[in-house]
Amino acid sequence: MQWGPAPLDVRLANVLGGRTAKAIEKAFGHRTVGEFLEHAPRRYAERGALTALDSLAIGESVTIVAEVVEVRERTMRARRGSILEAKIGDGTGLLTLTFFNQGWRTKDLVPGARGVFAGKVGDYRGARQLAHPDYELFDRDDPRATADPGSEEAIRWSRQPIPIYPATASLSSWQIAKAMGVVLDTLPDVADPIPASVRTRLDLVPFRRALELLHRPEKVSDFKRAQDALRYREAFVLQTALVQRRIAARATASVARTASPGGVLERFDASLPFTLTDDQRSVGAEIAQDMAGTWPMHRLVQGEVGSGKTLVAIRAMLTVAESGGQSALIAPTEVLAAQHLRSIVKFLGPDLAAELRPVILTGSQSTDERRRALLAAASGGSRLVVGTHALLGDRVDFAELGLVVVDEQHRFGVEQREALRTKGSTPPHVLVLTATPIPRTVAMTVFGDLDVSTIQGMPSGRAGVETFTVGLAEHPGWESRIWTRMAEELADGRQAFVVCPAIDDAHGEDDGTPGPAGDGAAADGTPGGADADGTPTRKPATVLATAERMRAMPVLAGRRIEVLHGRMSAEEKDRVMTSFADGAVDVLVATTVIEVGVDVPNASMMAVLDADRFGVSQLHQLRGRIGRGQYAGVCLLVTAAETDTVSRERVDAVAASDDGFELARVDLELRREGDVLGERQSGGRSSLTLLRVVQHADLIVDAREEAERLLEDDPDLSGSPALRDALARRLDESDAAFLGKN
Repeated sequence: MQWGPAPLDVRLANVLGGRTAKAIEKAFGHRTVGEFLEHAPRRYAERGALTALDSLAIGESVTIVAEVVEVRERTMRARRGSILEAKIGDGTGLLTLTFFNQGWRTKDLVPGARGVFAGKVGDYRGARQLAHPDYELFDRDDPRATADPGSEEAIRWSRQPIPIYPATASLSSWQIAKAMGVVLDTLPDVADPIPASVRTRLDLVPFRRALELLHRPEKVSDFKRAQDALRYREAFVLQTALVQRRIAARATASVARTASPGGVLERFDASLPFTLTDDQRSVGAEIAQDMAGTWPMHRLVQGEVGSGKTLVAIRAMLTVAESGGQSALIAPTEVLAAQHLRSIVKFLGPDLAAELRPVILTGSQSTDERRRALLAAASGGSRLVVGTHALLGDRVDFAELGLVVVDEQHRFGVEQREALRTKGSTPPHVLVLTATPIPRTVAMTVFGDLDVSTIQGMPSGRAGVETFTVGLAEHPGWESRIWTRMAEELADGRQAFVVCPAIDDAHGEDDGTPGPAGDGAAADGTPGGADADGTPTRKPATVLATAERMRAMPVLAGRRIEVLHGRMSAEEKDRVMTSFADGAVDVLVATTVIEVGVDVPNASMMAVLDADRFGVSQLHQLRGRIGRGQYAGVCLLVTAAETDTVSRERVDAVAASDDGFELARVDLELRREGDVLGERQSGGRSSLTLLRVVQHADLIVDAREEAERLLEDDPDLSGSPALRDALARRLDESDAAFLGKN
């Protein structure tokens, strides 16, 4: 095998043969040697350690280490043939292996044989079984396996870790291990992208050695050292890419935007009936400094629900308007876009609103309304254009787009944000808003080419919210008290929200997805039909059924109850929201369409039904809809989840804290790591294999600092060819586009 100068780029088929390489590509998408070598074991087992079989869940696909205890073959009664049953055990539990018409397996499946067994756990007459499992027995002829049990060689062999890889039904863990061995047997030395000085400082093994220790460890400490080195390599390559993008962005020319004495911004500030918070002023100053520069601003502003991010964005838009530019604010829903327009008009007042002519553009507008909005944007007659995804259309043009504001950025794909940014004749400034607090290392990893500002303080005059878990699993009788408490709040002249995870039994939230939960599944990726730990749940509460049930409750008799959800027309949504804001509706039963942007100061109570179906950050944002005025809010998180489940832990975490940044940390600890930097951001597989942005925070910070130092001295990486090659290999065209547009 001739490897050439770039062994990691060699096609896998050249090393393993076309058949095996095709199976690996079909199963995991790996085409090159480098991609395959990054297929890390998900865990390691020891030859001498047996798996706790009594802990296996029915329906789970497993790869286990066990010992054959008993083997018997019997004739089938109903049809011709035989059944071979082999019981395997771990000393505490038994599992049956079942094979049909394969009596020849008795030659190797003998009592005392140990090995690795893989299959899907089934149930037959109350006993766990694997039907037609794959297996590989440990070689009993290996001198280490047959050596004296107390000898050093036998002990070393029994303790040698066995890599257990992510596998499929057609490609078992040991087949992957064998293929990995073939690659490693001939793989030459591979240059390490991490500078030697950094490896020495952190005591990291070289890259080629790390690959060997990861896939063929002799002892536990081997794969731990390998993971340390490869984890740092992941962080270093990714952070280098992000710092490069940041440097490239600052090399792009843009139009400087500044406010003038006596101008629009100064007039606006003078008209405000309140004083800006310290955080609003400091973040506003950071934005002003960015926009006065010669390169486009790329800034993320994060802050609690109701912290005043919209006000900060309006001040930035007015700064652009002073210099003749336009701003486009894109929101994820029509309800939120309409709310933004109302807030902007209210903040501006009649004189500034008439001067700047804010308009809205949505997909459900009439032809005449849409035509007028398009003309106002294209002619420059409107300096402030608010809209939904409709802003991304080919027919939408701007006279001079100077600022793009993306609200609730996590609702938009990378391509959508880029489509709006490219509508400027010169690169516009970009301001991204999020009410989902982001821990520092996540911001550095997911938004590494953005400057991050944080608004932590809250405007004065807010009464706040008390949050309680209503646990129906242990207190089923508490449900009636929800409505009694709501009736008390309404009797005092207040209003209330009821939030449900689905619209009706056939549709999820917003897009009409068939199924009980649809988009109403938890924000962290938990399926709507099950808890995060796999515990089945009852059918979700639905908007339409809940509203009907509430209207029939004597305790709520005479109350005006309306619904709001994503399948309603824009006119219906606007009518309901306006009525609720005006006090003409007492209770709004809604999906998460009210999660962001809805501002009704008189709303003082919220009941979130089936709260375990929502993510931590989502629950925190939902309760931010109440307690926004002078009246204290009460939020009831209603759940039937058992107290010892992850689903219940999410709910209890929100009830225990109103600190969004602390909850963001908890959220990341509870949810699956793949969601942090996976398909939701890049549109492809996760960029992270061993790195965990919460667990390895210090490592990420260190890698970032090293990347900045290196690029400061060597911006084109001419002195670091291995790193340059690693970047090209890791960041293919789609990944590079993601990083550049995020």
